[in-house]
Amino acid sequence: MKNMLLLGAITVLAAQFATAQSPQPALPDAVQQEVDSVMPQVVEWRRDFHQHPELGNREFRTSGIIAEHLQALGMEVETGVAHTGVVGILRGGRPGPTVALRADMDALPVEERVDLPFASQVRTEYNGQDVGVMHACGHDNHMAILMGAASVLAGMRDELPGTVMFIFQPAEEGAPEGEEGGAELMLAEGIFENLRPDAVFGLHVWPIPAGVIAVREGGTMASSDSFAIRVQGQQTHGAAPWAGIDPIVVASQIVMGLQTIPSRQLNATTTPSIVTVGAINGGLRSNIIPDSVEMIGTLRTFDADTRTQIHERVTRTAQQIAASAGATAEVTINLGYPVTANDPALTRAMQPTLQRVVGDRLMESPLITGAEDFSYYANEVPGMFFFLGIAADDPDMVYPNHSPYFYADERALPVGVQAMTALALDFLQAQ
Repeated sequence: MKNMLLLGAITVLAAQFATAQSPQPALPDAVQQEVDSVMPQVVEWRRDFHQHPELGNREFRTSGIIAEHLQALGMEVETGVAHTGVVGILRGGRPGPTVALRADMDALPVEERVDLPFASQVRTEYNGQDVGVMHACGHDNHMAILMGAASVLAGMRDELPGTVMFIFQPAEEGAPEGEEGGAELMLAEGIFENLRPDAVFGLHVWPIPAGVIAVREGGTMASSDSFAIRVQGQQTHGAAPWAGIDPIVVASQIVMGLQTIPSRQLNATTTPSIVTVGAINGGLRSNIIPDSVEMIGTLRTFDADTRTQIHERVTRTAQQIAASAGATAEVTINLGYPVTANDPALTRAMQPTLQRVVGDRLMESPLITGAEDFSYYANEVPGMFFFLGIAADDPDMVYPNHSPYFYADERALPVGVQAMTALALDFLQAQ
């Protein structure tokens, strides 16, 4: 039963958006030959990164390998961006627009349980604990794919009508406590200031059938914000609740009230939204009503305006329920990643490119309630983010991202290289 929901979603997805057309060649023959020739190296890179994962803002070995490769291709290379990020600039031989391609580099504090000859054995310290480290979200695939695309595109530099920016980004999974990182910091350090791309593309491997590509217009991955609510009551003996103000009862009412925000206070036809309380803490003894209760949770939605409305309604709901009981509620909302929204015009324009790459394996992506900091790039310039299937044929090998059993079928790697290469070429040539 462990994978029934996931496999059900895959089955539904596989029935959508398919066409019966025979796929056209994804790339000209000469370019496809370059893709084929670089694939053994792509596999080698992917396995090496997988075996030697590094956490966010600590991708020192990883970024060194990437920078050395881009320099060997004759690119302008900037290192140390947002701690460990690498940016390569490939200037074509003809004038034209600029397109950015992005891959993330960081792994997760997860101990690998997949039986692979290149499985990670890495351990490190994370938040004061000794942890295993694993590319449990597939970023090893992202880096290897983009390095392969860089090789192919650099080999046709003279024919390129424009410029390609290769962004290798640290800390997509979040920076270590007390640090900044990721896409937001790369932008703050000015990667789009001297050379502003006209479009940005990114991909993410996903547990859908290997080689499938899924994409959708508009909101694709949710915004992810956290909240904390401190309910202040008045402590008293549990045998005399009328002598105080019970923050546990108030907190319970707030939890129920928060659920009416997505179900009753927001336009359900605009976008799905989630308000989740993940923890409630308060009290020490069975016969003491405590002074206060603290709650934490997460807020998710696919629309920027709805995101703002949720923040306002969480604050109002908590404070007014508390006030009705004579208590107070202090609400703190911490902004996380924005909505990852694909530019509709760009997505429609590039859909034929993806169609050429995978034919009837191009599908409409469902909404994904996970979050991605590619959203920051797509808020700056038109962006398109798509999913590349890496699920094995054996359903017992299909696990979600972030699982210690996450497995990526390498049949997806050439599809990823083709897709990123074709998107860059088609975008540059169409402008």
